[in-house]
Amino acid sequence: MDRQTRFNLLYVGLALVGVLAAQDFWARSQAVANIPYSQFQGLVRSGAVAKVSIGADRIAGTLKKPLDGKSEFVTTRVEPDIAKELDAAGVTYSGRLQNNLLPLILSWVLPVLFFFGIWMYLGKRMQAAAGGPGGGLMSIGKSKAKVYVETDTKTSFADVAGVDEAKAELAEVVAFLKDPKSYGRLGARMPKGVLLVGPPGTGKTLLAKAVAGEASVPFFSISGSEFVEMFVGVGAARVRDLFEQARKQAPAIIFIDELDALGRARNAMPGMGGGHDEKEQTLNQLLVELDGFDVSTGLVLVAATNRPEILDPALLRAGRFDRQVLVDRPDRLGRVQILEVHGRKVKLDADVKLEQVAALTPGFTGADLANLINEAALAATRRGPSAVDVTMADFNVAIERIVAGLEKKNRLLNPREREIVAHHELGHALVASALPGTDPVHKISIIPRGIGALGYTIQRPTEDRFLMTREELDNKMAVLMGGRAAEHLVFGHFSTGAADDIARATDIARSMVTRFGMGGPLGPVTYESEQAGFLGQVAGPRRLYAEETAREIDTAVRDLVDGAFQRARALLQANRDLLMDGSRLLLEKETLSDGDLAGVLGRVHAEDLKAA
Repeated sequence: MDRQTRFNLLYVGLALVGVLAAQDFWARSQAVANIPYSQFQGLVRSGAVAKVSIGADRIAGTLKKPLDGKSEFVTTRVEPDIAKELDAAGVTYSGRLQNNLLPLILSWVLPVLFFFGIWMYLGKRMQAAAGGPGGGLMSIGKSKAKVYVETDTKTSFADVAGVDEAKAELAEVVAFLKDPKSYGRLGARMPKGVLLVGPPGTGKTLLAKAVAGEASVPFFSISGSEFVEMFVGVGAARVRDLFEQARKQAPAIIFIDELDALGRARNAMPGMGGGHDEKEQTLNQLLVELDGFDVSTGLVLVAATNRPEILDPALLRAGRFDRQVLVDRPDRLGRVQILEVHGRKVKLDADVKLEQVAALTPGFTGADLANLINEAALAATRRGPSAVDVTMADFNVAIERIVAGLEKKNRLLNPREREIVAHHELGHALVASALPGTDPVHKISIIPRGIGALGYTIQRPTEDRFLMTREELDNKMAVLMGGRAAEHLVFGHFSTGAADDIARATDIARSMVTRFGMGGPLGPVTYESEQAGFLGQVAGPRRLYAEETAREIDTAVRDLVDGAFQRARALLQANRDLLMDGSRLLLEKETLSDGDLAGVLGRVHAEDLKAA
């Protein structure tokens, strides 16, 4: 008989006993008459009472003849001495000792049990609201880490793509956890801590789970913000409890996501503690735990952050986080591998070339690519029941939606605005086609998208670039200023549509002058550098120059941006006919793709551009 069956039988038995007791109490209450004391005196004087039992407060007895069908009665005692009256009436009487101990105990115990039940109920509600077993009043100092046993962690290195260098670094940790004796035969020890550093969405959490899955060890996962509470000392207690739980199940992996929420640089100014005391105590306890645990037990701390510059230096030193692993944005080959992993979950058409998709998505992270696959599948689903798989056209729609925003066909522009937007976008496209080393134009549209974008021009990179020359930066600024130059060339005025282009071109020019040493007479000098601000936060660029130099920097930036504008305007002036023809075609079709653009932009290189 299993436990559940025994519990059911016990429950049925208790229910039957309760029902029988209730029936007996009901029967007794129906067979006994509750009469007033004055009526009892009249019954005694009339000789109707056979015998009574006298208690301290109540009198129970039996009648010679039933009264209203009831032979027994009970009444509340009023007179302290009724023996003479009973003797005179010839009634048999006896005393009854009343036990008041049980009612007294129940009068104290039942309220306590009632309030204890309410407290337990509220505690369970708070525990459920706090996320399960980790919450509740009694467990405020307990760790909230989610524990995955060996069989729960299904992730392996095969599920992680595009970060081969990071996987190679973490493979050594797996080898140590699997066989620490043979791997450390030459005296090597396992790293105490491994810090995964990289932009958001690059797969740091997935890598940590893959390490636990490959090593087949328990995996403790917690976020850095879950250590910080309003009560001072709770975070430190949770750190102690987390490491204590992990030691009991060693070898194991502790993973702390968003370490910057816990390990932010401590305040160096005395007397400025306040709300930061709790964070500092929590960080101090983490530093102590990292110093205290023995690597031979097989305990490894893996943490992830995308803001390593604000972490406390004591946390990053050797002996605590011995190894820092960069999890960067994937290159083109890495993006193909990631797309292949996520592409297995959807039905892809035979014409889909993941290499082409990877070429269109430079700078995308693993999370972005996973979202791209899902958006393409949704685009295919919106085509209706006739769609049986995801095509390359669906991927193009998904890329445009992610890069440029949601298409807003219901936003109607007046004819004048449509003309300005059409010439603006053609200006970008013509300048990009005329200059060497720029990415080819893939699509132009005057359909509004996203927030404030009245049109867009998409360029398709041919390869991943990690370095850019002075000429390439000048060309990039000229392409950005092409829209503004086209508006001025055709309409003789400027509009607000080039605001974002001007901001991006200005950023490039300022970086060229202050960071890249491309400011002409200013020389190869860095004039701005990032500095750590109060409490470890990044305070932004710091000025390292005088007011005279600041004036020269502003002049150099203005000259670069204005030079890009003049260059773009000269290019468009030399190709004015193509600008006008392409704008009319764009106004007619609203969107120009590769086939339409070939007829317009293919003639740019045949023009005489020496005047530019």
